[in-house]
Amino acid sequence: MKHGEKAISEASLEVWDNPSPECDYIIDISFPEFTCLCPFSGYPDFANIRIIYKPNKNIIELRSLKLYLNKYRSEYISHEEATSRIYLDLVSALSPKELEVIGDFNIRGGIKTIVRMKFNANKEGNN
Repeated sequence: MKHGEKAISEASLEVWDNPSPECDYIIDISFPEFTCLCPFSGYPDFANIRIIYKPNKNIIELRSLKLYLNKYRSEYISHEEATSRIYLDLVSALSPKELEVIGDFNIRGGIKTIVRMKFNANKEGNN
């Protein structure tokens, strides 16, 4: 196993302390190289995963996020499940004030899919 493959297989989300918890600010992350495998056909799916959040006590460490997202490249998973799992893992790791995860999947077979999941700590009925 090569160094990068080992780093990806062992990846987990890491958080750091928010350096400015007294401020309300938004972090907007884009990962345009996301890939996973279609659970039906096995063909690769490509997407831009966008993560927009208002941190509470923690922020996500970006290298761990990159490696975590790369774990999906060999996983047979639907667009909806991939977006949902990323969303749930980030809510669990960060306990943010607000979070939105957008899975913007490339056109395949003439169909474009965008999956959005939203969280607001102050509102009921998140997702």
